[in-house]
Amino acid sequence: MLFTLFIVVLFRIGSVIPVPFVNAAMLDQAFSQSGSLFAYFNILSGDAFSKATLFALSISPYITASIVIQLLTIAIPALERLSKQGEDGRKKLTQITRYCTVALALITSVGYYTYLRSYQMLTENGLFEAIVIIACYCAGASIIMWLAEKINEFGIGNGISIILFANIVASLPNMLYAAFVRAGTNATLGILIPVFTIVVLAAMILFIVFVTNAERRLPVQYAKRQVGRKLYGGQSTYLPMKLNMSGVMPIIFASSIAAIPTTLALIIQPKAGSIWDHIVKFFSSTSPVYMVLYFILIIGFSYFYLAISFNPIEIANNLKNNGGFIPGIRPGKPTTDYITKILGRVTLIGAIFLGIVATLPLIIGMINTDLSGLAFGGSSLLILVSVALETFKEVEGQMTMRHYKGFLE
Repeated sequence: MLFTLFIVVLFRIGSVIPVPFVNAAMLDQAFSQSGSLFAYFNILSGDAFSKATLFALSISPYITASIVIQLLTIAIPALERLSKQGEDGRKKLTQITRYCTVALALITSVGYYTYLRSYQMLTENGLFEAIVIIACYCAGASIIMWLAEKINEFGIGNGISIILFANIVASLPNMLYAAFVRAGTNATLGILIPVFTIVVLAAMILFIVFVTNAERRLPVQYAKRQVGRKLYGGQSTYLPMKLNMSGVMPIIFASSIAAIPTTLALIIQPKAGSIWDHIVKFFSSTSPVYMVLYFILIIGFSYFYLAISFNPIEIANNLKNNGGFIPGIRPGKPTTDYITKILGRVTLIGAIFLGIVATLPLIIGMINTDLSGLAFGGSSLLILVSVALETFKEVEGQMTMRHYKGFLE
């Protein structure tokens, strides 16, 4: 735990190191629109993105590379074989993920530099300056990847989640402070707005914890079998299906897609009254159309992510090979169909839960514009609670192993 804390401190130090030739003070205007994708990146980077510091790209290239490799593992047979080769195969996939992270960091760094140059946010504009800026951002993303892997190796594990958790915790105070300051200027409601916000956040935390720990348990019975003179099997167990099996990934995908128009508006500024201006307003974070689209995308990506990460056929085959079966369901294809049906129902409930958590802050911001700064508060809160629960289980597991080790010695 001390090593993990040390890595987090190093990461936060890197998040405030400025990059040469960048005028960070001019970036404030670009983040005035809370519904843009840049604002979401800023939350995930712990405000480093808006300050153009060394770790401005944060963990995003590493997360994207991990998701891409996970998707390609299903689509490309060679990568699928690597994933089934045990520890050696996982090491090779990890190495491929590293190369993919560096490539994505380089592409993102070039795009970030182009954005800064187009808005004249650079103190110097030349080839040498461009190389230095791009190299700094690419190196920063690579260092973050290295820090996350060190947490996995020597810390409490879940390096990506820990760094993401630290980023959101670092950005939440400024986000809440800005919302409370705007609420304080409201002479009608005054102090009621901050109190209402705290009550809603507490209720959402309890709701997220309850749903995150919820699961659907399918009963499984193992048949008795005799090996030599010993009788094996015959026990009853269950197959757990988490209600929120896809985690926060559908929200990340949906946020990226739904915020594309407002993000492009920061690069291609619309003229007042033009068609592009109407499209941007139509898909702004305060528009009901945006909320409906956001909700639908979350449900769609929940099913998509689950389809690539959970294979009912493989589960049914494993049960059949080990002599297990679901009471009342025949082994083989009937078991696969039954698991798929139950999984579809559970996924729908989990997707609706994600949609409520993600859109509730948007609805509150639309009702009261003083709280519009909490546009991505639902997804951030879900990440915080999920990582906290996951880290607690990881620490509890390590403490249990340490207890057993001491007992055996």
